[in-house]
Amino acid sequence: MSTNSEVIDPDDPRVTGVKATYLEDPEDIEKNTLRQMDYRHRRKHLMRVKIEFNVTSMVNRQEFLIKLARALMTFGAPSHRIESQLIAAARILEVEAEFIHLPGVIICSFGDQDLGTSETHFIKCTGRLALGALHKVHLIYRSVVHDEISAKKATEDLDELLRAPPLYSAVSRCLLAFCLSALICPLAFGGSFLDMWVAGAGALIMSLLSLCAAKSSLYANVFEITVAIFVSFSSRGLSSIRSQIFCYTAISSAGIVGILPGYLILSSSLELASKNIVCGSVKMVYALIYTLFLGFGLQIGSDFYLLIDRSMRRKLDNLAASLASSVTLTGSWVADNSTDNSTLPIIGTWTFTNSVPTNQADFVAGCYRPKHFPWYLRRFPPRTDLAIVPTFSLLSSLANLQPFRSKQLPVMVVISCASYASNKIANHYIFNRSDVVSAIGAFTVGVLGNAYSRKMGGTAFTSMVTGVLFLVPSGLSQAGGITANGNGIDIGGAMISVTIGITVGLFMSQALVYAFGTRKNAAVFSF
Repeated sequence: MSTNSEVIDPDDPRVTGVKATYLEDPEDIEKNTLRQMDYRHRRKHLMRVKIEFNVTSMVNRQEFLIKLARALMTFGAPSHRIESQLIAAARILEVEAEFIHLPGVIICSFGDQDLGTSETHFIKCTGRLALGALHKVHLIYRSVVHDEISAKKATEDLDELLRAPPLYSAVSRCLLAFCLSALICPLAFGGSFLDMWVAGAGALIMSLLSLCAAKSSLYANVFEITVAIFVSFSSRGLSSIRSQIFCYTAISSAGIVGILPGYLILSSSLELASKNIVCGSVKMVYALIYTLFLGFGLQIGSDFYLLIDRSMRRKLDNLAASLASSVTLTGSWVADNSTDNSTLPIIGTWTFTNSVPTNQADFVAGCYRPKHFPWYLRRFPPRTDLAIVPTFSLLSSLANLQPFRSKQLPVMVVISCASYASNKIANHYIFNRSDVVSAIGAFTVGVLGNAYSRKMGGTAFTSMVTGVLFLVPSGLSQAGGITANGNGIDIGGAMISVTIGITVGLFMSQALVYAFGTRKNAAVFSF
C-alpha cells in the first residue's frame, strides 16, 4: 500500500452497495405539514420554503457527522480508523465532506456545490477509553451506514451518550486500580503475597492523586513524575528492611502500571502501520517522552532514598560486586614470605574469577525468594494463575468502563485469558524476544475477536481491548520489568518492542480472518 492510496472502510457504500432511503427524518414537522395539504397549497408552500427545507435537512446530517467525530474521540475509538468511518457515514448520507484527523483534533469540511461554498469545523476534545459507550456508538454508526435510522435520530442518541455521567464513581475506580495493581504484581513481576498489598496501596494513592490532578492544571503537569518518585521511594525504603521481605522491582513496577502509556503507544504503532505518519509519529514521540518521565521519576525516588540511607547504598554496591563473575585489577605482585616464585610476573593485570556460582533459583524476576521463606514471602505457584488471570481480566474490563451486566464481558474475559495463555506458552519456547512473544499473543486475540465479530455479530474492538492491554505488562515483564535498571530509555525501548509485536500480530490476524471470511461487507470496528 502506498502512502497516497485511499483506505476504504468495509462499511463504505461503495463496498456494501447500500443506498440511502432515510435521509429525511419521517417525523420531521415540515413533512407532516406537507402531507396534510392539498395539491394547490402544497405547491405554493414548496415554492416558498424549498431552499429552507433542504438546508435544514442537510444541517441535520452534518450535525450527526460532527457528533459522531466527537463521540469517537471522547470514548477512545481506534484513531487509525476514525477518518474511514466518518467518510463512510458521509457517503451514505450523501454529504460532501472531507475529514482530517490530528492528535486531539478532527477537522471537518462540508461543501455545497449549488452555492459554491464550504464550511469548516474544528472538533477538539480529549477523552479516555470507555468500552461500554464505544460499543453503543458503534451500534449507532452501523445503523446509520446501513440506512436503518435517520441522521436526526442518531444525533439525539449520540447527545445522550455524550451527556451521560461516568459509568462508575470515583471511589469505585480507585478500588479497581488497587485490585489491578495488586493482582498484576505476582502475575507479571514475581511479587509475593505481601508485595501485592503494598503495590495496591501505591496504586490507590496514585488514583487519589489523579483526582487532584484533574482539578488542578498546575499539578497535572507533574502528576506522573511525583507518583513515580513516591512509589519508587516507598518501594526502596521497604526493600531495605533487613529481613528482605519486600521486593523493590515488583512493587515499583506494579505500582505505576496504571499510568503506563500502553494503549497510547499501541495506537501510535497502528497509526504508523496504517501509513498515517503525522498522527502516529506525534503520538509515538509523546508516549516515549512520557515513558522517560516515568523512568526518571523511578530513578530519582530510588536515589533519593539511597542518599538518606547510605548503608543501603553500600549493601547494593557490595551485592553487585559479589554477583559479578570476575574482577580485573592492575598492579604489582609483592610476596609476603619466601614462597615467591621468580617465574611470576612482577607487574601486570590480574583477573580473579568467582568459582562459587550464585544460586539463581533464589532470584525470581529480580526478587530474592529463597526456598526457606514462608509462603507469603515466596512467589505464587503457577496453579494460582487459573484464578488470578480471569479475575484480572474481569476487573480490567470494568476499569475501562465496560458495564458489568453486558453480554460482551464474558467474551472479553475469555479472549484475555487466551491472550495470556498463548503469551505464556510462547515465552516458554522463545527466550528474550518480547516482540515475537507479544506478536503471537496479539495474533491469538485478533483471530478470536474478529471471528467473534463475524460469527456472533459482536464488536471486535471492544472485545479485544482487554486482551491486547494485558500483553503490555506481560511483555514488559519478559523484557526486564518496568524499572529496567532505572534507565528510562530502556523502558521506552522495551515498550516499543512489545507494541510493535502487538501491531504485527493484530494486522496479521485481521488479514487472515478477512481473507477467509464469507461476509466481506460486514461492519468492521476493530484494530
